[in-house]
Amino acid sequence: MSTAPEEVAAPADDAVLFRSSPVRTFAAVFGTVVVAYLLVSPLVNRLVGDADDLASTAVQAVVVGTLVAGGFALSARSSLPTWVRVSAAGLELAAQGSDPVLLAWPDIRTVVVQRSLTRTVLEVTPVDLDRVHPVDGEGPGWPAMTETGSGTAFTADLTQIWPGPRALRRELARRLHAHPDAARGR
Repeated sequence: MSTAPEEVAAPADDAVLFRSSPVRTFAAVFGTVVVAYLLVSPLVNRLVGDADDLASTAVQAVVVGTLVAGGFALSARSSLPTWVRVSAAGLELAAQGSDPVLLAWPDIRTVVVQRSLTRTVLEVTPVDLDRVHPVDGEGPGWPAMTETGSGTAFTADLTQIWPGPRALRRELARRLHAHPDAARGR
């Protein structure tokens, strides 16, 4: 089990926290599925010639929405907690149940937030792995890593991050602009 961000002192007073939220993800997916179901169902009923029963359609939409949203929010990968904290001191990352690590801005080569099929992924490439600071060493280990064109990078699935990947991108851009010694990301 990873360390919750509340259990780790923020490295600076201006820290902004982004964290996964299966409840918010459930609500967003549920709302999307129910609205889509309610919009498409009358069209399908007209095409196949069935009677239009609004009460039955609404019940079906709630059942389908609950099953789809619950399956997505509680899937194996989605249910693992992820959080990113950005501050003047650097970037903290705990991804999919890992121990959190802290990378000071001068220790970061690149930061990239990109789409990968249906997921949004964060890649943080340190200048040197020896300059990565573990925040808590008693858990499952560092976040997942991958090889990129810039070197070995920590990765995190940001699909369930709230307030959202766009807000994280804006905060990262602001911090990278404030720290010219850190490499630019996308």
